[in-house]
Amino acid sequence: MQEVYAKLQKNGKDTVLTICDAELLGQTLQEGKITFKIKDEFYNGGKTTVDEAVNMIKNATIVNLVGKHCIEKAIQNGHIHPDAILTINSVPHAQIMKL
Repeated sequence: MQEVYAKLQKNGKDTVLTICDAELLGQTLQEGKITFKIKDEFYNGGKTTVDEAVNMIKNATIVNLVGKHCIEKAIQNGHIHPDAILTINSVPHAQIMKL
């Protein structure tokens, strides 16, 4: 079973969920003018399984996902459309905003 880091926190009226594949934590992705830092303080709310983390999406209003494993599971569960994925240095990234 794949492990990810997930963090669920309140930010004003929103509940923000961040998920990254475990092996990406602490890395910086660079492509062209894009620099994307996968910061410990933003993503590390604890290690969990990809299934448990993606199940938390239903409790969040804003979701930030980075990594092949969590994005694939979110697509399988109908949370993300494949066309909504941005790839940075071959690593998929997606955001969900529930209005």
